[in-house]
Amino acid sequence: MKLSIFAAVLAALPLATSSPTWGPGKGPYGPKDKYPGLAVLAKRAGLQYFGTAIDNVVLNNTRYVSIAHNRSEFDQVTPANGQKFVHIEPQRGVFNWTLANQVIKPAKKARQSVRCHNFIWHTQAPEWLEFGNWTKKELVSIMENHIKVEARYFYDTCFSWDVVNESFNDDGTFRETFWYKTLGKEYIELAFKFARKYTSPRTTLYYNDYGIEKVNNKSLAIAELVKDFIKRDIPIDGVGLQGHFRMATAPKYEEISASIAQFNKLGVETAITELDVRIELPDSPEKKAKQAEGYANAVKACVDADDCVGVTVWDFWDPVSWVPYTFPGWGNACLLDDDFNKKPAYYAVSDVLRAAA
Repeated sequence: MKLSIFAAVLAALPLATSSPTWGPGKGPYGPKDKYPGLAVLAKRAGLQYFGTAIDNVVLNNTRYVSIAHNRSEFDQVTPANGQKFVHIEPQRGVFNWTLANQVIKPAKKARQSVRCHNFIWHTQAPEWLEFGNWTKKELVSIMENHIKVEARYFYDTCFSWDVVNESFNDDGTFRETFWYKTLGKEYIELAFKFARKYTSPRTTLYYNDYGIEKVNNKSLAIAELVKDFIKRDIPIDGVGLQGHFRMATAPKYEEISASIAQFNKLGVETAITELDVRIELPDSPEKKAKQAEGYANAVKACVDADDCVGVTVWDFWDPVSWVPYTFPGWGNACLLDDDFNKKPAYYAVSDVLRAAA
């Protein structure tokens, strides 16, 4: 539990309605002569961690790696892709730990914690799994074996697991994925039961999704799932609000706070798990300032919540962001620009954390 003594002051600040200029000594919270790393500030603000996702495609860039594994900046690491089904079990019963370990081993050496992502998702599944003509019994067996082997391999590594990822449509209905078509909505329950059976008792188990940073049909449906799980003693410890925002329409502080609260009041923790704020190109100083608001509002909402435990940015360097490849015409979604310069968004996050410390 954490309550910021500056909550009332921060709530009155115009983060969601104006465009202040952020930079060294220019933040809305007063001058400062140096900036500790974001993870250092996050701990002071009451969060358990401030982390980043890391993808394998950039591990040959020594400057990137030095920042990614700087524990004062990011004290938690999430493998962006290396633990997904397609890479972990590319053939049935054949497991490959290479991509995951390329991220996790340096993180452990740097004494960073590891947030693991993910066991079950309908995307980035190997063809043998997605297009197999499975009976219900066969698919349940495949699921359990995959979770068992991966969970045991990373048993002492993962303080938290995204057990199931993105199972709901925006209207609150279940996605008709290959998991759902064969197993029905029970597949989510089964995944959490298997995860609890094979992970460390200390590992927190999360449901993770995007577009739930406001109270809407999707977030309400997930809240009902959580409520049902708790009522029936199905193991679930947290809900991850991904936080993939568009600069111009990023949710306001009050909206994110309300969504976090709807899960926290059910008795589960929350986290911002994949934060980035994409800009419609070409970029401009005004767009950067608006982007900074989006970042600041999300971090502030987590800091001020009773049981939002941490924030993970979905990588920190613009050239390796997933955004341009997924959303043509959009980009520059991260905290650092092409030349590793800290953007206004970085200083906005730093200011929020500093004010809450």
